[in-house]
Amino acid sequence: MRHPAAPARGKRARRSPSPWVAAAAAGVLTGALAVTALPPAIGSADEPGCGGTHFVASWAASPTDAVTPFDATGGLVPLTVDDQTFRMIVSPHLGGEQLRVRLTNRFGLTPVTFDRVSVGDRISGATVGNVAAVRFGGRDSVTIEPGAEALSDPVSFPVAAFAPLAVSIHVAGQAGPPTKHWNANATSYYSPAGSGDLTGRADAGGFTATTQSWFYVSAVDVLAPAGTRAVVAFGDSITDGFVGSTPISIPVDRAAADTDGRYPDVLQHRLNAQRVPVSVVNAGIGSNRVLASGEPLLLGPSGLSRFQRDALDQAGVSGVLVQEGINDLGLPPQADAASMISGYEQLIAAARRAGKKVWLGTLLPASDALVDGVLIAPRSETERQAINAWIRGQRLADGIVDFDAALRDPGDPAVLRDEYSSVDRLHPSLAGYRAMAEAVDTALLADTRSPAC
Repeated sequence: MRHPAAPARGKRARRSPSPWVAAAAAGVLTGALAVTALPPAIGSADEPGCGGTHFVASWAASPTDAVTPFDATGGLVPLTVDDQTFRMIVSPHLGGEQLRVRLTNRFGLTPVTFDRVSVGDRISGATVGNVAAVRFGGRDSVTIEPGAEALSDPVSFPVAAFAPLAVSIHVAGQAGPPTKHWNANATSYYSPAGSGDLTGRADAGGFTATTQSWFYVSAVDVLAPAGTRAVVAFGDSITDGFVGSTPISIPVDRAAADTDGRYPDVLQHRLNAQRVPVSVVNAGIGSNRVLASGEPLLLGPSGLSRFQRDALDQAGVSGVLVQEGINDLGLPPQADAASMISGYEQLIAAARRAGKKVWLGTLLPASDALVDGVLIAPRSETERQAINAWIRGQRLADGIVDFDAALRDPGDPAVLRDEYSSVDRLHPSLAGYRAMAEAVDTALLADTRSPAC
């Protein structure tokens, strides 16, 4: 690395528009530029100043879509919801004594009423302990319009880093397709239609279905000391931790599930070992691109259009590490280096306006991959090299992480080292994601200022 210079029941959140086009292989990986303003979360709590405490993002998952009928393993997901409970299992990166939960209906087609929500310590499978109710504006229930989100009241509930947390959500009545994060790399659970409210249930009874997507929950914040802050890892399927199991990537390698092996997870362990008070939260979306939107499919909105909401608006964020662009080069409409550089400059400017630090990661090689490489984009390597040369030489960002240098084959810099590559030659293996985390100079992340100070 180099271092260059919540509404009450009956109230509804505001409506916002939400815009399937891609071949199957392209749709799984990482248009015109779309910059769509979405409404802010509702029900945010007051936060004390630097002398006290403030809420900091401990876990996050960027919403991807609501219409893809399967998760990253190929397992079917519900496209309608009817009086059933979702128990989503997440791994917080930051501990604390209070938490709050963000629910999302960003890509929903209908309003959705969350009748009851709870949190609990995941014991095993769908079995939980220490169940506690989550409220919104003092009410058990909250109704969220399509395109909107809701932030819960603070809940007194001890959270430990990497101790699995269960967020149970009962959807009352009928609703359209649920907003989700497509590739969770984690096993969650839900009950069948008509099974009612199981949010207060500690055992696994009733949770008959499993999924590798996260439904409805998009963030968990914890109350932390004033000097604690968050850094957002922003990117595509590589940030999201996708490990391909076939030459065309899909389905995801099930061996990656429930391992917390994404590079932001491994980076968090490094920071914890060094006692750096920074929470690294994940804003990666598989198939995502900086410039082109993939809505309403799982590719999600363009990086430019979602940067504010998925990165800069996270609680307590002090900086963003961007590693995204290989899909812009590999998927149609294919971008060139000049347009990509312009996109990065816009992301940097947005971070600067928000008073946040921003770091750029070089793009990994994929010249021998079928997707984003020899099959779809045989000339993308030239553009990638030009982009990486610019990233290494620019002085607009606060620093860089040379992921390319860390993972490329010394004998052929246009491809990944074998031990760092998954089967598809595009995504890293779990060993590759560990190498990415180890390429980050933690001093850069430590050299940030909490928004509370």
